[in-house]
Amino acid sequence: MNNYPEIDDHALIGDLQTAALVATDGTIDWFCAPRFDSPSIFAALLDRDRGGSFRIAPVGTDYVTRQLYLPGTPIVVTRFLSADGVGEVIDFAPIAGETATDRHRLVRMVQVVRGQMRFRLDCEPRFNYGRDTAQIEVTPDGAVFRSPTMTMNVCASRRPNHRLVREEDVRRTEQGMQLVADLAAGDVGGVVLETSPTEPVRVVQPHELRTLFEQTRDFWRSWISQSRYRGRWREMVERSAMTLKLMTYAPTGALVAAPTAGLPEQVGGERNWDYRFTWVRDASFSVYALLGLGFTSEAQAFMKWLGDRVRNATEDSGALQIMYRIDGSPHLEEEVLDHLEGYKGSSPVRIGNAAADQLQLDIYGEALDSLYLADTHDLRMSHKAWRHTTGLVEWLCDHWDRPDDGIWETRGGRQNFVYGRLMSWVAFDRAIRLAQSRGRPANLGRWTEMRDRIYDQIMNQGFHSKREAFVQHYTTDVLDASLLSMPLVGFIAPTDPMWQSTLRAIDDELVSDSLVYRYDPVASPDGLRGSEGTFTICTFWYVDALARSGRLEDARLTFEKMLTYSNHLGLYSEEIAPTGEQIGNFPQAFSHLALITAAMNLNYQLDHGPGYVEPVLGHGLATH
Repeated sequence: MNNYPEIDDHALIGDLQTAALVATDGTIDWFCAPRFDSPSIFAALLDRDRGGSFRIAPVGTDYVTRQLYLPGTPIVVTRFLSADGVGEVIDFAPIAGETATDRHRLVRMVQVVRGQMRFRLDCEPRFNYGRDTAQIEVTPDGAVFRSPTMTMNVCASRRPNHRLVREEDVRRTEQGMQLVADLAAGDVGGVVLETSPTEPVRVVQPHELRTLFEQTRDFWRSWISQSRYRGRWREMVERSAMTLKLMTYAPTGALVAAPTAGLPEQVGGERNWDYRFTWVRDASFSVYALLGLGFTSEAQAFMKWLGDRVRNATEDSGALQIMYRIDGSPHLEEEVLDHLEGYKGSSPVRIGNAAADQLQLDIYGEALDSLYLADTHDLRMSHKAWRHTTGLVEWLCDHWDRPDDGIWETRGGRQNFVYGRLMSWVAFDRAIRLAQSRGRPANLGRWTEMRDRIYDQIMNQGFHSKREAFVQHYTTDVLDASLLSMPLVGFIAPTDPMWQSTLRAIDDELVSDSLVYRYDPVASPDGLRGSEGTFTICTFWYVDALARSGRLEDARLTFEKMLTYSNHLGLYSEEIAPTGEQIGNFPQAFSHLALITAAMNLNYQLDHGPGYVEPVLGHGLATH
């Protein structure tokens, strides 16, 4: 298992419809097309032998590698440094646009900046999660791969009449193609991988690569220049924003939870899920971050996607599904790929997600909170959208007081989770505000009654008198880090003694050197074997809770410590292992959303004092 890279030894590139991971050794070991949730072409992260990969690296010399993003872009530069020379592989994906397409390109430029180097390219795709065999045709100009589900070209680049690559240096291998090229300082070569190509394999001239590079670079720099954020930790905030943009499916505005599937929460364990879908909860949180940074069009695109889900729900059963495919489809049947060994032997490898059928009442609070936030920032809903929203709230009136599966998608049975009740309170509270602030028709008497009943129920049954803390559900004394959001959503004052004692209990039990566990699975069985790491989103929630509770110095130190746990490019997965490495699907939208929110709120409070931060979005962030 030592031939697997670490999960955090990767960069993310993408074209706004799909994405790929590039390891620090120059290997693309994860790529699905034509969409994030399509079957994989390269999946060596899940099986080094059967998954497929695309590597470019020096041969015949000892070297070390370094990796960086080109500033202001998600264009990744992997550098190879040796005694003989210094070479670079520059990877990016030209923007695919907002119209869904099967044509996607990965560009891999190779150049030597000092001395000379011999590079070898090995491209071995395994289509349809390694289940399809492909016909392969290799020429000196590249290769074409034809499988039952996809055709893909790999086109070499060189100047006319100048062969960096000799015919005998291009050959077919058992599962793909191999190419060897000798480059000296100033030489530029490379390849373009194209799915569903529009023309046969051909030579791509270097100036064409350069044009694609400049177009991609300029797109990203123009996009990130729209950010209004000028506060502390700006570089990390903007990197997180670009990462979220990379994980957004441009044709619908839907944000995937992560671009990967099957990466384990515990290496060797069974907590391996497919995250290439859009969770109502995760994407709703994105609205605060997007509006806070000034990316109004992205927030508006997601609100349209969410509005369509609300309309479909009210026209059907009245209930939202917790997650959907990026095109809004509700079908996410879970399947085990038992022919893949899993990352470092972590099996089973699952695609699809059976948790889509769970009841998680908190999503109504996140959805209504995002609708309210958007509405107060001039993204006002239509009359029809309001009617659908009221239908959703009426459904919640009838169903909030029942056990659910909880935010963490445990498979240990339904409980009266406090977080689900908390966010149901948020749903009614925001719905009432939406009605009152715009004079919209609503059943305010019933909604207010439901909101107040939930408040009293949480205070009476959700607070454990012996623990002096709010707990995971009504019949346990187990703590849950999701409740760090109680003051964040305005349910309780951060100075309230009940909250202060809860925060102290979380300090003592769930926090390990600033990192936060979501709960103790030993004390609260979740139906799965094994353990897990600390949850990155919980740590950022902890930062915000500390700051609002008057502990600004603790909040700042915790935030600064958390920044040291990112990978070399500023990326985060879902969890951090006890020894500090990233685990779980990578990168994780939830983690980057929470980083942005924590940074915005902490920055504001460092300037203005702890406590109330709701006006952050209303202030010119550029001045703070």
